[in-house]
Amino acid sequence: MKLVYKGKTKDVYALENGNYLLKFKDDVTGTGGVFDPGANEVGLSIAGVGNINLKMSVFFFEKLKKANIKTHYVKADLNNNTMEVLPTKPFGKGLEVICRDRAVGSFYRRYGAYVGNGAKLPSYVEMTIKDDAKGDPLITKDALIALDIMMASEYDLVEKMTQEITSIVSSCLKEKSMELYDIKYEFGFYNDEIILMDELSSGNMRVYKDGKYIEPIELAKLFFEE
Repeated sequence: MKLVYKGKTKDVYALENGNYLLKFKDDVTGTGGVFDPGANEVGLSIAGVGNINLKMSVFFFEKLKKANIKTHYVKADLNNNTMEVLPTKPFGKGLEVICRDRAVGSFYRRYGAYVGNGAKLPSYVEMTIKDDAKGDPLITKDALIALDIMMASEYDLVEKMTQEITSIVSSCLKEKSMELYDIKYEFGFYNDEIILMDELSSGNMRVYKDGKYIEPIELAKLFFEE
Protein backbone atom coordinates (compact mmCIF):
# COMPACT_ATOMS: atom_id res chain seq x y z
CA MET A 1 0.00 0.00 0.00
CA LYS A 2 1.09 3.56 -0.70
CA LEU A 3 0.13 6.39 1.64
CA VAL A 4 -1.71 9.00 -0.44
CA TYR A 5 -3.07 11.36 2.20
CA LYS A 6 -2.76 11.71 5.95
CA GLY A 7 -6.04 13.14 7.19
CA LYS A 8 -7.29 14.38 10.54
CA THR A 9 -9.39 11.30 11.33
CA LYS A 10 -8.49 8.93 8.46
CA ASP A 11 -5.41 8.04 6.42
CA VAL A 12 -5.81 7.12 2.74
CA TYR A 13 -3.75 4.45 0.98
CA ALA A 14 -3.66 3.44 -2.70
CA LEU A 15 -4.22 -0.26 -3.40
CA GLU A 16 -2.80 -2.27 -6.28
CA ASN A 17 -6.29 -2.93 -7.68
CA GLY A 18 -6.89 0.80 -8.21
CA ASN A 19 -9.10 1.26 -5.17
CA TYR A 20 -8.24 3.10 -1.95
CA LEU A 21 -8.05 1.96 1.65
CA LEU A 22 -9.30 4.26 4.41
CA LYS A 23 -7.69 3.72 7.80
CA PHE A 24 -9.94 5.07 10.55
CA LYS A 25 -8.03 6.63 13.45
CA ASP A 26 -8.88 7.34 17.07
CA ASP A 27 -8.05 11.01 16.53
CA VAL A 28 -11.07 13.33 16.59
CA THR A 29 -11.51 16.99 15.75
CA GLY A 30 -11.89 19.59 18.47
CA THR A 31 -10.38 22.58 20.21
CA GLY A 32 -8.80 22.88 23.64
CA GLY A 33 -9.04 19.14 24.23
CA VAL A 34 -12.84 19.17 23.75
CA PHE A 35 -14.42 17.02 21.03
CA ASP A 36 -16.13 19.00 18.26
CA PRO A 37 -17.04 17.21 14.99
CA GLY A 38 -17.30 20.56 13.22
CA ALA A 39 -13.79 21.73 14.12
CA ASN A 40 -11.05 21.91 11.51
CA GLU A 41 -8.20 20.49 13.58
CA VAL A 42 -7.43 17.38 15.63
CA GLY A 43 -8.23 18.10 19.25
CA LEU A 44 -7.75 14.78 21.04
CA SER A 45 -7.69 11.00 20.72
CA ILE A 46 -10.42 8.71 22.07
CA ALA A 47 -9.73 4.98 22.23
CA GLY A 48 -12.08 2.95 20.03
CA VAL A 49 -13.73 5.88 18.23
CA GLY A 50 -12.21 4.92 14.87
CA ASN A 51 -13.66 1.43 15.08
CA ILE A 52 -17.15 2.53 16.07
CA ASN A 53 -17.24 5.21 13.34
CA LEU A 54 -16.25 2.55 10.80
CA LYS A 55 -18.87 0.15 12.16
CA MET A 56 -21.59 2.79 11.82
CA SER A 57 -20.47 3.70 8.30
CA VAL A 58 -20.55 0.06 7.23
CA PHE A 59 -24.05 -0.36 8.68
CA PHE A 60 -25.43 2.54 6.63
CA PHE A 61 -23.49 1.73 3.45
CA GLU A 62 -24.94 -1.78 3.55
CA LYS A 63 -28.44 -0.30 4.00
CA LEU A 64 -27.91 1.96 0.98
CA LYS A 65 -26.63 -0.96 -1.07
CA LYS A 66 -29.88 -2.82 -0.45
CA ALA A 67 -31.76 0.31 -1.55
CA ASN A 68 -29.73 0.40 -4.81
CA ILE A 69 -28.09 3.72 -3.93
CA LYS A 70 -24.53 3.85 -5.29
CA THR A 71 -21.67 4.59 -2.87
CA HIS A 72 -17.89 4.25 -2.89
CA TYR A 73 -18.03 1.44 -0.30
CA VAL A 74 -16.51 -1.91 -1.34
CA LYS A 75 -15.79 -3.77 1.91
CA ALA A 76 -14.44 -3.26 5.41
CA ASP A 77 -12.20 -4.94 7.98
CA LEU A 78 -13.48 -4.00 11.43
CA ASN A 79 -10.55 -5.75 13.11
CA ASN A 80 -8.08 -3.41 11.40
CA ASN A 81 -10.29 -0.29 11.22
CA THR A 82 -10.07 -0.18 7.41
CA MET A 83 -12.54 0.28 4.59
CA GLU A 84 -11.86 -0.31 0.90
CA VAL A 85 -13.49 2.25 -1.36
CA LEU A 86 -13.73 3.05 -5.06
CA PRO A 87 -11.52 5.87 -6.44
CA THR A 88 -14.01 8.74 -6.44
CA LYS A 89 -13.37 12.25 -7.80
CA PRO A 90 -15.06 15.03 -5.79
CA PHE A 91 -16.88 18.03 -7.22
CA GLY A 92 -14.33 20.82 -7.61
CA LYS A 93 -11.99 20.77 -4.60
CA GLY A 94 -14.71 19.20 -2.48
CA LEU A 95 -18.31 20.01 -1.54
CA GLU A 96 -20.21 19.26 1.63
CA VAL A 97 -23.92 18.57 1.17
CA ILE A 98 -26.11 19.14 4.21
CA CYS A 99 -29.67 17.89 4.62
CA ARG A 100 -31.70 19.58 7.35
CA ASP A 101 -34.89 18.17 8.89
CA ARG A 102 -34.89 20.76 11.68
CA ALA A 103 -33.65 24.33 12.05
CA VAL A 104 -30.61 24.11 14.33
CA GLY A 105 -26.93 25.00 14.27
CA SER A 106 -25.70 27.37 11.59
CA PHE A 107 -29.07 27.31 9.81
CA TYR A 108 -30.81 28.75 12.86
CA ARG A 109 -28.00 31.26 13.44
CA ARG A 110 -28.46 32.55 9.90
CA TYR A 111 -32.23 32.53 9.67
CA GLY A 112 -33.40 32.80 13.29
CA ALA A 113 -35.41 35.93 12.47
CA TYR A 114 -37.66 33.78 10.29
CA VAL A 115 -37.74 30.39 12.01
CA GLY A 116 -37.84 29.00 15.54
CA ASN A 117 -34.99 26.96 16.98
CA GLY A 118 -35.68 23.31 16.24
CA ALA A 119 -38.55 24.01 13.84
CA LYS A 120 -39.23 21.28 11.30
CA LEU A 121 -37.83 21.66 7.78
CA PRO A 122 -38.76 19.72 4.61
CA SER A 123 -35.42 17.87 4.27
CA TYR A 124 -33.84 21.10 3.06
CA VAL A 125 -30.56 20.64 1.14
CA GLU A 126 -27.72 23.16 1.02
CA MET A 127 -24.09 22.95 -0.05
CA THR A 128 -20.83 24.41 1.18
CA ILE A 129 -17.36 24.65 -0.35
CA LYS A 130 -14.79 22.59 1.56
CA ASP A 131 -12.35 25.26 2.66
CA ASP A 132 -11.15 25.21 6.29
CA ALA A 133 -9.51 28.64 6.05
CA LYS A 134 -12.75 30.29 4.90
CA GLY A 135 -15.02 28.34 7.24
CA ASP A 136 -16.64 26.19 4.54
CA PRO A 137 -18.80 28.95 2.96
CA LEU A 138 -22.27 28.30 1.57
CA ILE A 139 -22.64 28.20 -2.19
CA THR A 140 -25.81 28.40 -4.29
CA LYS A 141 -26.87 26.24 -7.21
CA ASP A 142 -26.35 29.13 -9.63
CA ALA A 143 -22.84 29.81 -8.28
CA LEU A 144 -21.89 26.12 -8.64
CA ILE A 145 -23.04 26.24 -12.27
CA ALA A 146 -21.31 29.60 -12.98
CA LEU A 147 -18.02 28.32 -11.51
CA ASP A 148 -18.26 25.11 -13.55
CA ILE A 149 -18.21 22.99 -10.40
CA MET A 150 -21.55 21.32 -11.02
CA MET A 151 -24.16 21.22 -13.79
CA ALA A 152 -27.82 21.93 -13.03
CA SER A 153 -28.77 18.30 -13.69
CA GLU A 154 -25.99 17.11 -11.35
CA TYR A 155 -27.18 19.45 -8.60
CA ASP A 156 -30.73 18.12 -8.94
CA LEU A 157 -29.54 14.51 -8.80
CA VAL A 158 -27.35 15.12 -5.73
CA GLU A 159 -30.26 16.86 -4.01
CA LYS A 160 -32.55 13.91 -4.77
CA MET A 161 -29.98 11.34 -3.61
CA THR A 162 -29.35 13.36 -0.45
CA GLN A 163 -33.01 13.33 0.50
CA GLU A 164 -33.34 9.60 -0.26
CA ILE A 165 -30.29 8.73 1.86
CA THR A 166 -31.46 10.99 4.68
CA SER A 167 -34.83 9.25 4.73
CA ILE A 168 -33.08 5.88 5.19
CA VAL A 169 -30.75 7.14 7.93
CA SER A 170 -33.62 8.88 9.70
CA SER A 171 -35.75 5.72 9.63
CA CYS A 172 -32.94 3.66 11.17
CA LEU A 173 -32.55 6.19 13.97
CA LYS A 174 -36.32 6.32 14.60
CA GLU A 175 -36.27 2.57 15.18
CA LYS A 176 -34.00 3.34 18.14
CA SER A 177 -36.19 6.20 19.40
CA MET A 178 -33.79 8.87 18.08
CA GLU A 179 -34.45 11.75 15.71
CA LEU A 180 -32.13 13.03 12.98
CA TYR A 181 -31.97 16.83 12.87
CA ASP A 182 -29.36 17.26 10.15
CA ILE A 183 -26.61 15.35 8.37
CA LYS A 184 -23.78 16.10 5.95
CA TYR A 185 -22.45 14.11 3.00
CA GLU A 186 -19.91 14.20 0.21
CA PHE A 187 -20.56 13.07 -3.34
CA GLY A 188 -18.26 12.49 -6.28
CA PHE A 189 -17.77 10.70 -9.59
CA TYR A 190 -16.84 7.11 -10.29
CA ASN A 191 -16.85 6.12 -13.98
CA ASP A 192 -18.85 9.29 -14.75
CA GLU A 193 -21.54 8.26 -12.27
CA ILE A 194 -22.39 10.31 -9.15
CA ILE A 195 -22.01 8.28 -5.95
CA LEU A 196 -21.86 8.89 -2.21
CA MET A 197 -18.36 9.04 -0.73
CA ASP A 198 -16.54 9.70 2.59
CA GLU A 199 -18.09 8.14 5.74
CA LEU A 200 -21.55 7.87 7.30
CA SER A 201 -20.82 8.03 11.01
CA SER A 202 -22.10 9.81 14.10
CA GLY A 203 -19.72 12.74 13.58
CA ASN A 204 -21.56 13.61 10.35
CA MET A 205 -25.01 13.92 11.88
CA ARG A 206 -26.88 15.81 14.58
CA VAL A 207 -29.24 13.52 16.49
CA TYR A 208 -31.61 14.08 19.43
CA LYS A 209 -33.40 11.75 21.84
CA ASP A 210 -36.26 12.90 24.06
CA GLY A 211 -35.51 16.46 22.96
CA LYS A 212 -31.87 16.30 24.06
CA TYR A 213 -28.83 16.42 21.79
CA ILE A 214 -26.71 13.26 21.75
CA GLU A 215 -22.95 13.76 21.49
CA PRO A 216 -21.55 11.87 18.46
CA ILE A 217 -19.47 9.42 20.46
CA GLU A 218 -22.41 8.63 22.75
CA LEU A 219 -24.67 8.32 19.69
CA ALA A 220 -22.42 5.70 18.10
CA LYS A 221 -22.49 3.66 21.31
CA LEU A 222 -26.26 3.98 21.76
CA PHE A 223 -26.90 3.05 18.14
CA PHE A 224 -25.46 -0.42 18.58
CA GLU A 225 -26.97 -1.14 21.98
CA GLU A 226 -29.55 -3.90 21.99
